[in-house]
Amino acid sequence: MTLKQKALAAVEALEKKYPGALCSLEAENPLQLLIATRLSAQCTDARVNLVTPELFAKYKTVEDFAGADVADVERIIHSCGFFRAKARDIVAMCRMMIDEYDSQVPDTLEKLTSLPGVGRKTANLIMGDVYKQPAVVTDTHVIRITNLLGLVDTKDPFKVEMKLRDLLPPEKSNDFCHRCVLHGRDTCVSGRPDCANCCMKEFCKHGGKK
Repeated sequence: MTLKQKALAAVEALEKKYPGALCSLEAENPLQLLIATRLSAQCTDARVNLVTPELFAKYKTVEDFAGADVADVERIIHSCGFFRAKARDIVAMCRMMIDEYDSQVPDTLEKLTSLPGVGRKTANLIMGDVYKQPAVVTDTHVIRITNLLGLVDTKDPFKVEMKLRDLLPPEKSNDFCHRCVLHGRDTCVSGRPDCANCCMKEFCKHGGKK
């Protein structure tokens, strides 16, 4: 089995197990998704989803966030960790969107990564979920699972992204990453993978046939 064949097998197995491939962050519009994704850095999506209702109820637009008191944003998001940097970035990114992007969430990887606090992982999520473009979100689950499968042999997020862009069908790549996250939470759990019940055990380098 070639790497591309294995990648396609993984796509098909995860599609069958997880027909819905939704991002677990709760957001009603591109701005909310961008902010929620920034908050999710080194924090669980579940925790972010507990924090954002108050945040989004108080600050509804780019202009609201751009004019926000950073200390107030810090107070609301405190439990997400690294709250000072995250609050500073959220306010600064919204000011930049007003100044340079007509108050809109940018629609290219390059523009998105120009925003304060926005790296390739966040930018890829926005490109895939909002703008429906081929995207590879190198979440920790994605990195771990694709290494276990033998699709990649590095933990460097950029190198994983580039390798998966080569291996995955472009129209499937974004949903594949969402499904890897779901799989990493309920079956291939870090440190205690349930290999016997894995939908990819037949071709997984780690837990299945070599």
